[in-house]
Amino acid sequence: MEKAANPARGLQGRVVSPVIELYFEICQLKQLYRKGWLLRGVPPERCESVAEHSFGVAMLALCSLEGRPELDAPKVLKLALIHDIGEIDAGDITPADGITPEQKRDRELECVRRVTRRLPGREEWRRLFIEYLEVGSPEAAFIHELEKVEMALQATVYDRQGFTGMSEFRDSARQVITDRRLSELADELGKLAADANH
Repeated sequence: MEKAANPARGLQGRVVSPVIELYFEICQLKQLYRKGWLLRGVPPERCESVAEHSFGVAMLALCSLEGRPELDAPKVLKLALIHDIGEIDAGDITPADGITPEQKRDRELECVRRVTRRLPGREEWRRLFIEYLEVGSPEAAFIHELEKVEMALQATVYDRQGFTGMSEFRDSARQVITDRRLSELADELGKLAADANH
């Protein structure tokens, strides 16, 4: 499916606040569908967008931070909200696209540099994005796992809405989640899906 035109393109030649410019850029993520779902037959009008995925990860982070004093909660939430900003230009790259992890990383990092160029806090945004990409902190590792939990949750939602082939998403998430509490959530999702299919 063709990507919608980036709303920020309409700002070219206009001087606007860096916040307005960034918001217009981020709006692209509201129009960018998660390709894995499209490839499994979820129609665009029912498909989760990248922005919805990021929101889901942020909500899961908010719900999962209780009793985790070892994690810097504000950093976790920032990482949850910015972890997919590189997809504004790069798109939702999947393993089926034949793009190496290095190419994906370079494309996304270049996008983050571009969209944050006028923000006063751009260095922190860029540092956090690199930290996420490199899994350079416990908070980044936590978001990587929460991202898989969100995928498994969305797969289960689609499962219950009658879409098929969603178990592979739960299975792949389950293989990489190591956090005990997040593993329990993933196990519970597996039971929910099994109950729905009987």
